[in-house]
Amino acid sequence: MVFWGYLVLNNLRDTLKPALEKMGKGFASTGLSPNFWTAVGLGFAILSAIVYGMGIEFGLIIGGVLLLVSGFFDIVDGQVARVTGKTSKKGSYIDSMFDKIAEVAIFFGILVGGYAEPYIVFLAITLSLLVSYARAKSDIINVKLQGIGIGERAERLLVIAIIGIIGFMEYAVIIVVIIAGITLIQRMIVTTKNIKED
Repeated sequence: MVFWGYLVLNNLRDTLKPALEKMGKGFASTGLSPNFWTAVGLGFAILSAIVYGMGIEFGLIIGGVLLLVSGFFDIVDGQVARVTGKTSKKGSYIDSMFDKIAEVAIFFGILVGGYAEPYIVFLAITLSLLVSYARAKSDIINVKLQGIGIGERAERLLVIAIIGIIGFMEYAVIIVVIIAGITLIQRMIVTTKNIKED
């Protein structure tokens, strides 16, 4: 099921490309910078984490919706940067750091809210950060890993949001552990195969 979802998500990205570009132009017309939309995405992610952490009635639904909105703005910032030609190293750095802060906040909220066993949440966030580290380390040695692995950040948070909304957050976190673990192995294999020794 997860692999099928991964294929669907990648196909959707290609199919929706024209619509995403149009959306990017719409948000770019506001004159607000890509970094502004990145910050908006982080804000919604933190709100989601707070809701999860409060453990309130309908918290999984509200938190999940907020997380999906955060994901939407995570798309917006990139599209705005592309259509305005404002892609930059600084923007890329801020986007990457905010992504990690958001992801840690979400898992912390799930932990505090008691929606999953602590050791499972710990495994999920550890493997998620290792997946990101694997890509960062590979970039340094000029091995590109974008698109490599079935559990990139977007897929992981989509699992948390959707499966959490229907009331099975612990299962969602377990799925994240599995797909993040598989992705880490995939990225390590691809990187070691493509390392060019001097």
